[in-house]
Amino acid sequence: MSSINAMDLNTFLTIFVMTFAVFLLIAGIFTAYFGSGKSRKIGGGLLVFGVILGGVWILISTKFGSDMLGMDPMISLEPAFMTVILQTIVVILAAAIGAGAAIGMFLAAIMKA
Repeated sequence: MSSINAMDLNTFLTIFVMTFAVFLLIAGIFTAYFGSGKSRKIGGGLLVFGVILGGVWILISTKFGSDMLGMDPMISLEPAFMTVILQTIVVILAAAIGAGAAIGMFLAAIMKA
């Protein structure tokens, strides 16, 4: 298994774009669920844009997608690339769970005061 270097431009861009796409998706779900009227539509747009952005990035980053589009792949479809995607998702989940726990503790403390 090859090592992953976050300082590599392609790895950095993959982490950046996939994190951006996942958080757009999460924000879209949150806004569409809790919003009303115009904000609900905006949430739906964020959700769709997050899915499309993540899918397009994976498509143009892989050999399969690059062959379809007639481009040189930025990253070949090999275990190292899939490891970057998987690690990005795991890091996002860990950060979101930690942030959620901290916000929950904050709200519990404020409500009791």
